Amino acid sequence: MQAGDSRGVRLIRGIGACARARGAVRMLLVISMLGWLAPALPAFAVSPETVNDNVLRVLAWPGYADSDIVSAFETQFHVRVEVTLVDSDEALWTRMHSASPPPYDVLAANTAEIQRYAHERLLAPIDLTHIPNRRRQLPNFQQLATIGGLVQDGASYAIPFTYSSMGLIYDRKQVPAAPRSMRELWNPRYRGKVLDFNSAQHNFSFTALALGYPDPFRLSPAQTLAVARKLIDLRRNLLTYYTLPEEATALFIQHRAALMFGNYGTQQVEQLRRAGADVGYVIPDEGALAWLDCWAVTRGARRPELAFAWINYMLEPAIGTLLTERQGLANTLEPRGLDTGRQHLVWLQPVEDIARRESLWSRIVSGDRPERFAK
Repeated sequence: MQAGDSRGVRLIRGIGACARARGAVRMLLVISMLGWLAPALPAFAVSPETVNDNVLRVLAWPGYADSDIVSAFETQFHVRVEVTLVDSDEALWTRMHSASPPPYDVLAANTAEIQRYAHERLLAPIDLTHIPNRRRQLPNFQQLATIGGLVQDGASYAIPFTYSSMGLIYDRKQVPAAPRSMRELWNPRYRGKVLDFNSAQHNFSFTALALGYPDPFRLSPAQTLAVARKLIDLRRNLLTYYTLPEEATALFIQHRAALMFGNYGTQQVEQLRRAGADVGYVIPDEGALAWLDCWAVTRGARRPELAFAWINYMLEPAIGTLLTERQGLANTLEPRGLDTGRQHLVWLQPVEDIARRESLWSRIVSGDRPERFAK
């Protein structure tokens, strides 16, 4: 969904993120693509009588619940959908802790965050018999137990939806040779030409990879300080930090940025190219972070069966096609996306001390002096 789309949507900003946004197709086209789904709805699906005047509360990233797709769901299920958008994992965490139980029914989050939420007992187990469209997914996405964090104590807590690497984006005119490492972000020749994503967790992790640390999600206290100092050094090259992908696109083009940490990966590359930028995208030799976003049901869901219907709906081929065409993101139904066999991808995991990373990051972005990071 476009960040500027005000149709029943709230955007919650935070420190850093995984947000997505792109242009829209007419609602009539989407409804015509999805309208054939109604006769095929499984028996569990909520009937118009039982869902009338009900509300489904969705917490998601821009681009995951476009207004026309939401409208088609509302029409099909005779229900109103309230979409709240976030621009960061931190903002998502804050929203999920804004009340007990969480004031949402269904949410999208990466696998590392799903582990945190399940551990905090913020999620409800998913009855997989209510998600028949799982059979449409590629085999590796159907095997939930093989995906870290999705199954705990025999219960399934999330269903894969989309994924991307978090590589390095570069302007081909200013960087004629494809960079080999994220360390290029620190190259003095790009002073004032670098865009970075505003997120404590991901900045510490990708910088740890650039420094050669074996586990970017389990840093020792000494390694954490070394990464913090390296991120302080990066400030010399920064144009600014960004959160939303369309914000990054505007900054990249208007200020002729040369390099950017691509938190949204292929989604950002697609958006930049559509805007006319001549950009390349690389997976660094040391590896790139990668995320797998999933749909989950909250412990406080008012109507779990309606949340299951939403997840099942999001696994329809028409939805997957629109996600890929609009956002440039891979879906879990088609055999394309990341070439995981030939790329060094490091899938997100929970980190050693989120509070510590966020505390240091807040000081870094606020311009705190290097000598104050002695310990």
